[in-house]
Amino acid sequence: MPEAALLWAPLAWTPAGWREQVVLRAGSDGRWAEVTPGVAAPPPGAIVLAGPLLPGLVNAHSHAFQRAFAGHAERREAASDDFWSWRDRMYRVALRISPAQLRDVAAQLYVELLKGGYTQVCEFHYLQHDVDGQPYADPLEMSWALADAAAETGIGLTLLPVLYERAGFTTVLRSDQRRFRTSAEQVWRAAAEIGAIRRPGVSAGLAIHSLRAALPDSIAELRRRAEGFAGPIHIHVAEQTAEVDDCVKTTGARPIEWLAREGLLDARWQLVHATHTVPAEIEAVARSGAGVVLCPGTEANLGDGLADVPGWLAADVPLTIGSDSHVGRDWREELRWLEYGQRLALRQRNVAAAPESGQPSTAEHLFARSLAGSASAAGEPAWGLVPGARADALVVDPQEDALLGVAPRQTLDALLFSSPGRSWRDVLVAGRWVIRDRVHAHAAQIAQRFSATMHELG
Repeated sequence: MPEAALLWAPLAWTPAGWREQVVLRAGSDGRWAEVTPGVAAPPPGAIVLAGPLLPGLVNAHSHAFQRAFAGHAERREAASDDFWSWRDRMYRVALRISPAQLRDVAAQLYVELLKGGYTQVCEFHYLQHDVDGQPYADPLEMSWALADAAAETGIGLTLLPVLYERAGFTTVLRSDQRRFRTSAEQVWRAAAEIGAIRRPGVSAGLAIHSLRAALPDSIAELRRRAEGFAGPIHIHVAEQTAEVDDCVKTTGARPIEWLAREGLLDARWQLVHATHTVPAEIEAVARSGAGVVLCPGTEANLGDGLADVPGWLAADVPLTIGSDSHVGRDWREELRWLEYGQRLALRQRNVAAAPESGQPSTAEHLFARSLAGSASAAGEPAWGLVPGARADALVVDPQEDALLGVAPRQTLDALLFSSPGRSWRDVLVAGRWVIRDRVHAHAAQIAQRFSATMHELG
């Protein structure tokens, strides 16, 4: 049975919002079997929680190796700096890191993500081959490094092997992209093998790096192979205006417009960034059932621009968040950036609030929408404090500075907009405590290995 088989929370976030005196029971499969509010007294044997209970969120977009680059690109020596110059510097790390080093970097990252309230991470994994560009003896060696890091830390992992074939719409793969090269067949075979091995807590999906990095015929082939595939399919799209312009020049359509025109989009598809859109594209995505993954911390760091958050929310498109390059590793920071970017652009307050639909709290609306999109982004059957979802949860410390004097039902408002906040008091994944009293059992040795690896990478 799980460690935390029976819990009693004074307050818990359910699909209906905050509910008081909630009993939660996890089954032997590590999933919630019962979530019952309004139980005045804790049942015999229940763990009585010290504060409100929230579901963990899915981090729907991660490049784990880029954690080794966070904080190392915040100087400008030339006349200008943008996404493309950042990318060239990031590739230097990608060309050096070994499987063992990737494991160490990912383990440090995953502890940090757990402390930041993420209990599942979707790895958009394109760092596949050895440093010379040749496949390892086991082509999935880098994937297993990520899976080993997830197992050590206790976070759930969705591995997304990436289709990556060219440098741009009309340019061949560059030398410094040699570790990324894959075909549709290789990506499909990788996902099938990851899924077949059934490592605990690890599932597989598919990814296409971007329209600029994958040939249309290969995207079509991957689509054919994925007929009947139930897992998620992720793609970077419309992150940079230069990408949009090149796509129009080459295909006659904007990136999301092209995906919709080709009939590719359905509920499995997750459009990462989707920063530069027009209303017709948002409407097409809404009709398809596809979701959007926004990464506001990285999008700000790279100067990408601001997504049309009001447009995506109004169209009721499934929405999740990711920490991408990991300049931030806490979902509270991502949701704060999501809202504050819109406030600055529109010169309005509480842009994401929806009083017309009974959600006047900006924080609660953003959290609820991110939670609702989490299952499809991660390839899970359900997500949150609901029967059938994995038994993941975050215990809030009501004595945190940001919450002192705050009414319990305004907990999310204060957690997002009264910063900075401390890490979560306790974190539960699949019915097992991975953080207790803010301590991860393996954090010290993981940090030591990470520091050594960072020294090796220079």
